[in-house]
Amino acid sequence: MQNKGLIKLFALLFGLVSIYQLSYTFIGNKFESDAEAYAINNVSESEEDYVSKRQELETRYLDSIGDQTVFGFTNYNEAKKKELNKGLDLKGGINVTLQISVKDILKGLANGSKNPIFNKALANADAASKNSDDTYVELFFQAWDDISGDTKLASPDIFANKSLSDEVNFQMGDEEVKPIIRRKIDESVVSAFEVLRERIDGFGVTQPNIQREGNSGRILVELPGARDIARAQDLLSSTAELEFWETYQPTNQDLQAFFFQANEKLKSMVDTSAETKEEQPAKQESELDSLLSDVSQDSLDVAVGNNPLFEKFQLGQTGSYAVGIAAVQDTAEIGVMIRKKEIRRLLPANLQFVKFLWERPSEGSEVAALFALKSNREGLPRMGGDVVSDARDQFQNGKPVVSMSMNTRGAKEWEK
Repeated sequence: MQNKGLIKLFALLFGLVSIYQLSYTFIGNKFESDAEAYAINNVSESEEDYVSKRQELETRYLDSIGDQTVFGFTNYNEAKKKELNKGLDLKGGINVTLQISVKDILKGLANGSKNPIFNKALANADAASKNSDDTYVELFFQAWDDISGDTKLASPDIFANKSLSDEVNFQMGDEEVKPIIRRKIDESVVSAFEVLRERIDGFGVTQPNIQREGNSGRILVELPGARDIARAQDLLSSTAELEFWETYQPTNQDLQAFFFQANEKLKSMVDTSAETKEEQPAKQESELDSLLSDVSQDSLDVAVGNNPLFEKFQLGQTGSYAVGIAAVQDTAEIGVMIRKKEIRRLLPANLQFVKFLWERPSEGSEVAALFALKSNREGLPRMGGDVVSDARDQFQNGKPVVSMSMNTRGAKEWEK
């Protein structure tokens, strides 16, 4: 009898622990369902690229309420970390294998060398890689050894260049240079790996799996629940580009007038919505449904009040480059407000191509700044990163800074 009682006790404890663990999955799913419903209500299927717009809005929704506590013991961000890991088998999603181009890394390390022997070795490595399991860098070294003759890897027009001058000098033999190149390639792959991880974190996918496949330069990426293949492909394969955008000052009178007009327009839209809304019979809700719907209502419904925009958004001050600030949890709602077609129509002709972008707040920050970027019909910045001829990291007054040199075109444009 005592054994039966002990078994029942363990069964009861096991059941309670299971319910506790499953509660995280239930809470996470509920938040995601609310996010999906919110996105569907705010982005019509008639809009261009509505799928990606909805996914972006879902992500912003979840970001905005991620730290809000429910049941007094958890929030969405914590629930997603502790929920059951469904993976691709149960949840579906996207599975991608990315190949880092070691050839391009070698070219970059050699500063785009035109040395015929170097480029011949690359071509031979390309051919050999089709029928070999060896890594590309080892195939390159084999091809180099076969044809290099008296030419050294430490030649000034190959790896003994300005960029590698701290590690490679003219006196080094090939066997001394090879370990340095291997390490540099590994560092580049690790850097690419970290960039992919950061991009995936911003993709809005929970429990992604990203891992390197040995020293092959391949990276395996699994995105459970992701549906937009085109967006995932663009996110993972696009090249980060340096761009120089000019910003509008918060004191710009046209911009200030726009925000005040937007607030008035939103007020009228809310009033109209309130007048036409039909009363719905009250429904019984579970405690969890009530809590979660309250969170969604408080954080993401357009504020019904005298100042729908300014209740959550504060205009920027003189001396700042930000045109406004808001609580991080309100950025998604404000973004929806100022992107509405009815609101964008209020922009004067000289501001019709303005881009509104939130800063990426630092970890733990509760406030985010909004910037207004000057753009054109093509959505292009004033200058691209191609005007930078050289860049290096330095320390200034004990703080890390980036020192850049620009070509003639960039320097002239920068002076304007």
